[in-house]
Amino acid sequence: MATPIASPACRADAGPAPANPGGGAAGLEPGSPAMPRRWRRAVGLSFLLLLLLAGAPGCRGAERLWEGADEPGPAWGWPGLQRVREQLRAAGALSRRYWALLSCQVWPDDCEADGEAAAGRLGQTLIQLGQRSLDALTTWYCSFRDCCNGGDCRISNDFSGLDSDLSVRLHGQHLARELVFRTVRGYLEMPQPDKALALSFHGWSGTGKNFVARMVAENLYRDGLKSDCVKVFITTIHFPHSKYVDLYKELLTDQIKQVQQRCHQSLFIFDEAEKLHPELLELLGPHLERQALEGHRTKSPRAIFLFLSNLGGNVINKVVLNLLKAGWAREEISMEHLQAHLQAEIKESTESGFGHSRLVKDNLIDFFVPFLPLEYRHVRLCARDAFQSQELLYTEETLDEVAKMMTYVPKEEKLFSSQGCKSVSQRINYFLP
Repeated sequence: MATPIASPACRADAGPAPANPGGGAAGLEPGSPAMPRRWRRAVGLSFLLLLLLAGAPGCRGAERLWEGADEPGPAWGWPGLQRVREQLRAAGALSRRYWALLSCQVWPDDCEADGEAAAGRLGQTLIQLGQRSLDALTTWYCSFRDCCNGGDCRISNDFSGLDSDLSVRLHGQHLARELVFRTVRGYLEMPQPDKALALSFHGWSGTGKNFVARMVAENLYRDGLKSDCVKVFITTIHFPHSKYVDLYKELLTDQIKQVQQRCHQSLFIFDEAEKLHPELLELLGPHLERQALEGHRTKSPRAIFLFLSNLGGNVINKVVLNLLKAGWAREEISMEHLQAHLQAEIKESTESGFGHSRLVKDNLIDFFVPFLPLEYRHVRLCARDAFQSQELLYTEETLDEVAKMMTYVPKEEKLFSSQGCKSVSQRINYFLP
């Protein structure tokens, strides 16, 4: 039986390949002193391809070349393609030295003086082949997903999408729709903003505060709330115990700093903001203050802070109810009707430290955004959206039945839904076949 021949590439002291006494594969004559040149080149090329796929000396595995290609987000993203391009170029540069080293170490008798030049030509050919393959892959990828040609590809800033979502998907909130779209777009299109944009959403639960915050994230960032440029804090979950406030202050500072260093445009959402500890509210002050611009830089870092709170919901409802009773149409209600009442309620509240913080006292909040109480007709629209989102059939009678299941206040008029649209999606389960 023929004795197996050890691969020359696996032996550090490998010299000329030994004879194959037992006969062998086609192209190798029995007893030949060395492997023919074309076979050596074929073996060397195969080995070089493995090295290229490894991506770096040490052969840490082909997966190293694709490391991070699916980051950020669950789907393979455009930044991943860019990273592959960079690593492929680096691998091409290394291929020259790899080939020259292999040629001289594995087959020293065939180590030519111009081996480096030949290696360079081969490496260039391989990198061109890889580049063509990557270009084809890029073309295919961009055929079904938008690609980014520059800047931070995590950021999309789809203002037309935001306008459409606020107009079509948000019901009964003409004030919030106009104010949020106008301020967010104006801030992000400003050449050199000197402070962060701070918006404070106020209203009853279920009126759409979280819904709007999610729309903002989805239209400004490719991965929405999952983007590494977006950070969501829920007070009762992230900062539940006042005795750990010092730890929370340290963690909050670090997380804001990390996001702002990672992204030139960041979004921070604080849900249940009225429950934030006073020391955490004070900690946020410097992040919302005006900053001195550094020279004539073309791009200023941008940050948007959204504070979501039920604080002020009662006074909003009271003002709206009085206006409706006085004959005003809902769509005629303006910010002038609500702004002074809302800010007074926030500042005078004894149940929260939000109104007594420097965020409010020093006017660091740019706009207080009122969310109006939802009426029966808005609840019907929410029910329709819930059926459509689950691709379920419905009738107008079904929408009425869902809307009637909600509780309405005040007791006499029964005009406003006490829960807004928050629990509508659970109500449609009663009508599933």
